[in-house]
Amino acid sequence: MALELFAARGFEETTVDDIVAAAGIGRRTFFRYYRSKNDVVWGDFDDELQRLRAGLADCSPEVPMMEALREAIVEFNQLDAAEVPWHRQRMTLILQVPALQAHSTLRYAAWRAVVAKFAAQRLNQPVDALIPQVIAHALLGAAVASYERWLREDGTDLDELLDQAMRGLAEGFQGHEPLPVRA
Repeated sequence: MALELFAARGFEETTVDDIVAAAGIGRRTFFRYYRSKNDVVWGDFDDELQRLRAGLADCSPEVPMMEALREAIVEFNQLDAAEVPWHRQRMTLILQVPALQAHSTLRYAAWRAVVAKFAAQRLNQPVDALIPQVIAHALLGAAVASYERWLREDGTDLDELLDQAMRGLAEGFQGHEPLPVRA
């Protein structure tokens, strides 16, 4: 409902009052579920991040780190065919509306934290060490670039774009060996 309003009126022009009127709910109900209209666009992102965490936790230690991350990130972004039009609309808003781009920094930081934690564990480094952070930032950049291409070019497959981008990065990080933990 809210995405339809955003598409018809524009994100900035649509108010919370417009959303609650269209949904037939009260403002209190709206704010019980969302802190702001920005959160509506992101949906259940925290639950989705938990799914990413679980996928990485379930990954065998035998699977190379970058392969494990690639597989988990592609899986994290997989969509049912029925969800594709809605997701394209949602991601267009997230990547093009300045207020949502600013809000995205919070969501992206949470995503990077999940990826950096996994990389740090695999590399036997602290989560705030340089290489786990570089990996997290690089993978986020690859994911965003994949989404931008997917939105620009109808008929492209998001899973294939993500897989291609992640494989390219994996080649660059392939030989990185775990380092001893520094005190």
